[in-house]
Amino acid sequence: MKQFFFSLVMALAGMAVFSQSNAGINYNDYFTGATMRVDYFHTGTSAEEHFSIDRILNDGTWPGSKINLLDDLNRGLYFYEIADEKTGKPLYSRGFASIFGEWQTIPEAKTQWGTFHESVRIPWPKNPVMLTIKKRDAKNEFQDIWSTTIDPASRIVNPAEPAKLFKNFHVFENGSPNTKVDIVILGDGYTEKEMEKFRQDVERLTAELFKVEPYKSRKNDFNVRAVETPATESGVNKPHPGVFKRTPLSMSYSAFDSERYALAFDNRTIRDVASTVPYDYMFILINEKTYGGGGIFNLYSTVAVDNKFSDYIFVHEFGHSFAALADEYYSSSVSYEIPELTVEPWEPNVTALLDPKNLKWKDLVEPGTPIPTPWDKEKFDLHSQEIQKERTALRAAKVPESDVEDLFLREKKEMLEMISEMEYKNTTGAFEGANYTQNGQYRSAIDCIMFTRNKQEFCPACRKAIGQMIDLYAK
Repeated sequence: MKQFFFSLVMALAGMAVFSQSNAGINYNDYFTGATMRVDYFHTGTSAEEHFSIDRILNDGTWPGSKINLLDDLNRGLYFYEIADEKTGKPLYSRGFASIFGEWQTIPEAKTQWGTFHESVRIPWPKNPVMLTIKKRDAKNEFQDIWSTTIDPASRIVNPAEPAKLFKNFHVFENGSPNTKVDIVILGDGYTEKEMEKFRQDVERLTAELFKVEPYKSRKNDFNVRAVETPATESGVNKPHPGVFKRTPLSMSYSAFDSERYALAFDNRTIRDVASTVPYDYMFILINEKTYGGGGIFNLYSTVAVDNKFSDYIFVHEFGHSFAALADEYYSSSVSYEIPELTVEPWEPNVTALLDPKNLKWKDLVEPGTPIPTPWDKEKFDLHSQEIQKERTALRAAKVPESDVEDLFLREKKEMLEMISEMEYKNTTGAFEGANYTQNGQYRSAIDCIMFTRNKQEFCPACRKAIGQMIDLYAK
């Protein structure tokens, strides 16, 4: 599913060096130990955007690292930072993406205004700070687009601790939230009678994530908790087939008119529920069989739990929301306008190969590997086109979901057989076709979780990027 198409849309002109140092920031000198959540409205069109504060409140005990306070990974279309108001010293920062930023890339944003509710979470400051949100410019550099002063003593800041209104449980816990990646799993479309099913789905899908490297070998760097939000009826909203429902988290398919893209737009409610437990990253499980999901960097991932490919979707979408990985496939239709690519994308697992000698993941490439790396792309593309035709026909005929699943299973079998015969199937290189672009963008391996549904394995570039994100939190 679509993650975010930001790097293509924002005419990015080469990889900017964006580095900050955590040296000289003693957490206890600047922060209290609580989490401050800044809720705001993000409004605009494809050509402009505006921000306005909704509320500032206590979101519970600070779950993040107290050592790695500044983010130097250079990921996301957006970036937020707080700095000491008096000295201007940066104190905390993180890259992120947003539903608004994604909405800007669809046709209706050219003629209509959109408003989306968003949040940034920061360590609770002892003194006034300047919050600044940045966005990439045409040179791929983060530029200030909005800032506001936050005084923790202000009447508009609510320090009351969040109410614990929802039941929760621990899947596993390996240590203090301050030294681990903390994941919270929410569920939508589960009735009270289906809470045991929710627990089983949480356990099953969490187990699948930690079967895959590098999560498998670094499981001790994670904590996983879940929060229950019972619905009055089973399932969620599905506009395309005319199935309409209202659920606690307002989860819905058909985001941006893409039938299988599932997002929830009630950010305030979702954040209130998530604050029941310490968290850095969030999953939302959808109690549905229809293939679908989504993932937005540093917001959340979603997955339909009863589809035959839910294990794959769960891991794939977390690649987007956790590590800012781009989709590596290019044959599926998307709802976004695809501009001509003339610059280097910022995502860590795809490249425009503008400078082959300085490939992003060159440290992973064996000497003598041809760059770009040849593969049977024409044969693969012809097969993919035929599958897409069949998929489109099945959707138009509104066949049972099992028929679509059968097509995906056949596609998987045929693709695995095809790839097994390719010369560079086990080679790290630069293979053309990635990020919704048939030509001009490259991925590090022939196959990957971010490329096909074939197998639960990330390519070398993805594994490296995920490991770097774990390091940012697990200290």
